[in-house]
Amino acid sequence: MSLLLTGIAELVTNDPVWGEQHTDPGDRLLGVIRDAALVVGGPGPDGTGLPLIEWVGPASEAPDADQRRHLGGRALIPGFVDSHTHLVFAGDRSAEFAARMTGRPYDGGGIAVSVAATRAATDDELRTLVAARVAEARAQGTTTVEIKSGYGLTVEDELRSLRIARELTPHTTFLGAHVVPPEYADRRGDYVDLVTGPMLDALLADGRDASPAAYIDVFCEPHSPHAFDGDEARAVLEAGRARGLGLRVHGNQLGPGPGVQLACELRAASVDHCTYLSDADVDALAAARGTTVATLLPGVEFSTRSPYPDARRLIDAGVAVALASDCNPGTCYSSSIPFAIALAVREMGMTPAEALHAATAVSGRSLGLDRRLAVGEPAELAVVDGPSHLHLSYRAGVPLVRALEPGVRRPGCGPSRR
Repeated sequence: MSLLLTGIAELVTNDPVWGEQHTDPGDRLLGVIRDAALVVGGPGPDGTGLPLIEWVGPASEAPDADQRRHLGGRALIPGFVDSHTHLVFAGDRSAEFAARMTGRPYDGGGIAVSVAATRAATDDELRTLVAARVAEARAQGTTTVEIKSGYGLTVEDELRSLRIARELTPHTTFLGAHVVPPEYADRRGDYVDLVTGPMLDALLADGRDASPAAYIDVFCEPHSPHAFDGDEARAVLEAGRARGLGLRVHGNQLGPGPGVQLACELRAASVDHCTYLSDADVDALAAARGTTVATLLPGVEFSTRSPYPDARRLIDAGVAVALASDCNPGTCYSSSIPFAIALAVREMGMTPAEALHAATAVSGRSLGLDRRLAVGEPAELAVVDGPSHLHLSYRAGVPLVRALEPGVRRPGCGPSRR
């Protein structure tokens, strides 16, 4: 069965073919088609069950289809790709948030609270919590999520966290090197050995293709006594790379550090946070544009009263900039990509078009996805209750966008085209 979506006031395709028809920078970047239509067909052969796009263009040229749905003059955009989340956790850290609002600084120590609660939770409890968070994100336009482990920090708890995450998305990241857990506080080297040895062995026991993790990540932050320095981070990343995992890095969040340079050197898919950057860091990111994305997480700065990253500086230097939520229990308990977009526009110097492109095309690229609305691509769609993508930041805080369901799919999944 084919479905014709019409009544689209503005279609954001992220496709340069349509972008070339515009002189306006925003329309050119987003590949905008106005008064548009789109035809969705059956699922593709990749096994995901996702319907594929069969036709895109002006409504006046739309072909016939088996069914028709009129969107009433709304905007249609690619579904958001949330490429940085920590959704597998139990417990509550709202008191920590309240304390930060009165001036207590963040140093990563609260992660231990979530670790204790997550270890104590049953598999079914965690599974229910994660599924609810993914559904919450979809209700705000997110069609693809990456989910990290990192609140287990034992072989067994990291493995079960990733297995639960894998039930909801193929984009999973092993973050055993989130922080050094309390029981290893005086034996940091032993914990790094655990992450790079028995933990990786357990994840890959059935082979790379059967691993519940696609990536390995590390919190490289010398300004936190709980996180990992440059040498420790290198050991973790190189061990993961040697086992065939892709690389992601938490870097330069709390202050200047080696994370960005290390990510670029090792050709990580993404280095995330990028709050404190030297000129050399920016130059390295610009040079690594073809391999390493700088993923900015403005919800964290909102929730920690920290300085916002300078997205304008990065974009003007030629850096590939993505946006994600960093939904987590401590520093940003928000799954809302529209919130991140609004903050990026208001606080980080991005245009509305740049912010939307960052949260779809560039964030997708960091996961190996081609997030265009083009013939042959998956119909990962979100509808905006307004005539233009501008409403995402213009009407900040209003629930305007939701994932559109043109067919049956499993929440959180997106096709992996790595």
